[in-house]
Parts: sequence; structure tokens; C-alpha cells
Amino acid sequence: MNFDYLIIGAGSAGCVLANRLSENPANRVLLVEAGGPDNKMEIHIPAGYGKLHRSEVDWGFWTEPQENVLQRRIYLPRGKTLGGSSSTNAMAYVRGNKADYDDWARGGNEGWSYEEVLPYFKRSENNRDIQNDYHGSSGELNVEYPRGFRTPFAEAFVEACKEKGFADNPDYNGEKQEGVGLLQLTTKNGTRHSAADAFLKPILKRPNLDILTHTRVLRIVLEKDRAIGVEVSTKGRSRQIIPCSDEIVLSAGAFASPQILMLSGIGDAEALKKLGIECHHHLPGVGKNLQDHLFFGVGALATVKKGLNHQIRPLNQLSAMLRYFLDRKGPMSIGPLEAMAFGSTSASPQRVDYQFHFTPLYIGHDYKNLDIYNLKTFPRADGFTILPTLLRPQSRGQVSLRSKNPMDAPLIQPNFLQAEADLQVLLASGKKALEVIQADAFSPFRKAVTSPPDTSSDEAFVHHIKSQLETVYHPVGTCKMGRDEMAVVDPTLRVKGIGGLRVIDASVMPTIVSGNTNAPVYMIAEKGADLIKA
Repeated sequence: MNFDYLIIGAGSAGCVLANRLSENPANRVLLVEAGGPDNKMEIHIPAGYGKLHRSEVDWGFWTEPQENVLQRRIYLPRGKTLGGSSSTNAMAYVRGNKADYDDWARGGNEGWSYEEVLPYFKRSENNRDIQNDYHGSSGELNVEYPRGFRTPFAEAFVEACKEKGFADNPDYNGEKQEGVGLLQLTTKNGTRHSAADAFLKPILKRPNLDILTHTRVLRIVLEKDRAIGVEVSTKGRSRQIIPCSDEIVLSAGAFASPQILMLSGIGDAEALKKLGIECHHHLPGVGKNLQDHLFFGVGALATVKKGLNHQIRPLNQLSAMLRYFLDRKGPMSIGPLEAMAFGSTSASPQRVDYQFHFTPLYIGHDYKNLDIYNLKTFPRADGFTILPTLLRPQSRGQVSLRSKNPMDAPLIQPNFLQAEADLQVLLASGKKALEVIQADAFSPFRKAVTSPPDTSSDEAFVHHIKSQLETVYHPVGTCKMGRDEMAVVDPTLRVKGIGGLRVIDASVMPTIVSGNTNAPVYMIAEKGADLIKA
């Protein structure tokens, strides 16, 4: 069968595109996903977040050893199911800073200023709690404050931040980003509201939409300078080529989208030649410009059992599950995060450069045994943790191929903390987090600040940062949009020099946004769908 549009990847962007492009019954649309259906129960229970990583719905990538992070290899979870990472993430709805998008536009990407992209954010959104000019109320994606459960630590965090100079800001996605407020979540009726739930499941009966799961795209088939189909390998079947007459859209994410381009002979000619891949189009920027957010923990033990650590015990989990299935409330109805704050260090006094993710989980500082992707390694004593987060990293990395075998994981070298300025922002924001966690507002709940274990010197603090540092798994930038020689797509998201091929996902961001990246990906897909239709 020949398709008009073929979308590679059923993550946040792919689900939006499948919905928008199949609205016209004359369009024959195929959505291809390497993972399976989103049947895993823990996907839909917000607190099930902790059991999704390193499971069958996670690609489970790793970085190369990080020279500036104690030679550690950092884990990189990525969703591998319908909904992609929106089915496995922490459900935070954060758009970033207005200046992020204005920077894109000033860099030669006309049409991508904040004023121009705001309507696309609003198009997707159904915000149940905030009605103003910055939010939508009729979109498919449900956004809300958590309804079924809240720890007292969340309110204490908000008050502590205000005590230490943060403005009260209940809507960091509105007029301004700076300040502190409760988290806006992509949940609905006590369950996760993923891209698959919001955009895909309501349209499954459209006769012009086909979905293939458990199907790996091995390469894009090129004829001269045009994409005409894809070669795939579907579970239980032999390889086949699926033709496409109009446009192929890569929405496989910041790791897989450049990988598929390079496997198809689109990338740096010399690097492809070394791997025995024929170069069809020299595009040296493919895989370059990798950026991600980083965070670490500043935490305290609590005086009361009001957090989530004791909920990890089997009997408590059972009790919480029973309550959840009765009324969709209780600790199972929330994810790991409850509140956020955005601030500026002296390195960027006029613009936000760090974020506090606040969690009612105590993660401690057991560098040897703690694994934040394995709940069994968490302390059982309750507490709370502020996660200072680097928002505008200067370090840049790259994604490349290990071999020409499409089944091999890509080689991911992000060069974390290569720029000294990145470490200094983490250090400054970590010290601010320490001030906040020691504020009077936390006094009724704070037993002892234990993480970092040693704050007697910057060197000791930096050791803590490097020992506990993790990615917030917001990889972007590897198929950057722009006009320069390292750009991969133009401002209409067309791959340069190749007809019938676009990239529409987080990889097109020229610079990372100042906040969690899921909401911006929805926006990119909404705008991308309009660009295709135009």
C-alpha cells in the first residue's frame, strides 16, 4: 500500500502529527512505532513512573564515559511504546521561557518567535485550572494541578522559596516564568494523560490511519534527492519497503532521528564512509549540537511520615493501590514531582538559568548504592529533595553510529560539564537550594539536611554534584533548525537537500528551552503539521 504521509515514531510529536494529518480523509497516513502498545499498567498510574525505566517500554540508552563527571556513564531513558516518552516521563507540563523562542527566531528561524508559537501551545492544551490568554481550554491534552493527593512538603517548599526571595508564581507557563509554584501536570482523572491517550486513541477508527507497532525503521529509501519510502523490520516478519508518495516525517527523537538519517546515508560524508555507508547527501550537522538538562539532589530527612519513601514498602504500596482503584486518589495518583521554582544565578541575572524540581522523595547521598531508576535502592525513611537543574547548558555533544547495523544503539557523547560555566551554575543553584531547604517554612518537617553530606567547601559540594548528577532526559538539538552550515532542517522543518523529508521532534531545537521539553515538542508538532498542510 502507498501512503501519502509516513510518520516514524509514535511519541509526543508523532501522535500529534498522526491526528492532524489524518483529519483530512483524503490523506492516507501511516504511523510506525518501534515499541508496542501502551498496555503496561504502570504507564497509566502516575506513581507507576518509577517502574517504567529499564523495562520493556524503555530504550535504555547510556552515554559514553563522561570525562568531566568522574568518568561515569549516565543512564538515558527514552520511551519505547505508543506515546513515547510522554508515556514514561514525570508528566511535568513546562513550556520554557519566552526568550528561548525569540532566540530561535533571531537565529534565522522565522516563524518561531514566542508570539508566533504561543497559539500552537494553546491549540493542544485543555487546562482545567488556569483560564487566561496564555492557555488553551479546548485542546486534546489535559493539563491540571494534582487533584488526588498532595504532601505538606509541597506547600512548605513554596513558602520556603518565597522566604528566600522567589516570587509567588502559580503559573510559570504564563506571563512570566520566574518564581515558585505548584506543578502543572499532564494527568486526567487520576491517570497519566500521554500523547497516545490525548491524540491517538480518540482517532483509532479513522479508516485513513494505519499504525504499525513493533516495527523498526532501518533506513529511509532515497531516489536521487527525494525520500520515497522506508525499509522496516517488523516483529515476526521479514524486511519490507513501504512506499510514501508525499512526505516522510522523522519524529523518532533526538537520538533515533539522527541515527536513522545517518543509516540512510544522510550525514557527514567522511564519518559515513568510515562505517561503510554510502553517503547520499553530505549534511555535517546531523547528530551534532546535542544538549540536555542536568540535575542533582539537595535533600533532608523528615520528622514525619508524610512523604513517599515509606510508600515504597510492599504493604503500603498495596494499601495505596487499593485506594487508587477505588477513587483514583492517594499517593498513586501523583508522579514524583509536586512543585517547581525558576531562578537566576549571577551568571544570568536578567534571565532564568536554573530550575528547582521538588519531590517529596528522599534520595540521600549513597553514591555507591543509590540508583534513582531503581526504587529498591531508595531509603525507606521519608524526606524531601530539591533538584537544582541546569537550564541553559553551554556544553555540546553529539550522537553518532557505532556501526552500520540498524539494531545497534547509537553512540551518545553529550560531553556533560565540558563547559566550566555549566558546573558553576549547578554549584550556585545548589547553594540556593541549600538555603531554601534550611528555611523556616521547612522547620516542622525537617529533621536533618543530609545531602550534600559535606558543604564545608566548594570542592566538597562539586564532588557531590558530580557523584549524583543525572540527566533530566531532555535531549534536543541533533537535527537543528536553522540557516547555517550545521543546520539539518530549515525553518519549515524540511531536511536540507532532500525532498519529501522532514524532521519534527525535539531534535530540531537549535537551543534547548529553559524547562522540561515535553510541552515544547507538542508545540513543534502542532506547527509542523500546519507547515506540512501548507
